[in-house]
Amino acid sequence: MVRLFVAVTDKNWFDQLSASAPYDEVNFWQPSGTTQFRALQPGELFLFKLHAPNNFIVGGGIFGHASIAPLSLAWDAFGLKNGVSSRAEMRTRIASYRRDPIALDDRQDPVIGCRILTQPFFWGRDLWLPVPESWSPNIVTGKGFSAEEKDGQYLWSAVTDRLSSVPEIRNAEPILAERYGKPTLIKPRLGQGAFRLTITDSYERRCAVSGERTLPILDAAHIHAFDAGGEHTPSNGLLLRTDIHRLFDLGYVTVSPDGRFEVSSRLKADFDNGRHYYDLQGTSVRPPRYKTAMPSAEALAWHREHRYLG
Repeated sequence: MVRLFVAVTDKNWFDQLSASAPYDEVNFWQPSGTTQFRALQPGELFLFKLHAPNNFIVGGGIFGHASIAPLSLAWDAFGLKNGVSSRAEMRTRIASYRRDPIALDDRQDPVIGCRILTQPFFWGRDLWLPVPESWSPNIVTGKGFSAEEKDGQYLWSAVTDRLSSVPEIRNAEPILAERYGKPTLIKPRLGQGAFRLTITDSYERRCAVSGERTLPILDAAHIHAFDAGGEHTPSNGLLLRTDIHRLFDLGYVTVSPDGRFEVSSRLKADFDNGRHYYDLQGTSVRPPRYKTAMPSAEALAWHREHRYLG
């Protein structure tokens, strides 16, 4: 059963992003990071409406990933795609929504809820969609709908009709492909930010090689390099400590066919150093929590063939 979700958003967030569209992804964030979003699965439609009295749905996107992350990570991953003009403005909004002046302290790193939308779209005023009949004015954060029920069918049909009638709205192709059929999941096209959070969460915020848990020095590494044709897909990623990531990209380390960490003899030959990394030689690379993020055999083979110095 395919579902849709309509979330209530701040008009400032909508105005900021709609004025700068198109984006490949956006972060629909909540100032409170206490509850994980579980209303949708990746590939379902996430729509947003403005606060009353503007009871209209004004855009949406394909739900890609949900995370609970510190402000620092959300800003580094998405920047302006958070719907704010600066990290300082984002911090100010968090403090305002929470009514918590402590969050204004630069030494604090407040945790927020992140809902990553890919292929986002923002409608002009003439396309704003009235909320379904079942929408209650008491709804504060949002409501889910089944695509098999009346209001869900209304939303699906109205969204696809609007996207098809405005050719200049980009990112709509995956949605329009399903316009005349039964609503189905749409494969999210992850951007760099969604890739980073998906890999970080898939490996439970631990380096796949060393087990390091210090989040600021953990990187979502592409196995098949992005600049060489690799994609932002979960199976093309590893969570690595920053120094290991750097060596991985340069080809001094890799992952063997049986999933073990390998260090090239070139590391010592080139730098007369590397004892710490040789101590990790043969370590089993920790598997991700989610099967969809299991490293692709093809991507690992690409890295050994095209990057590893042997």
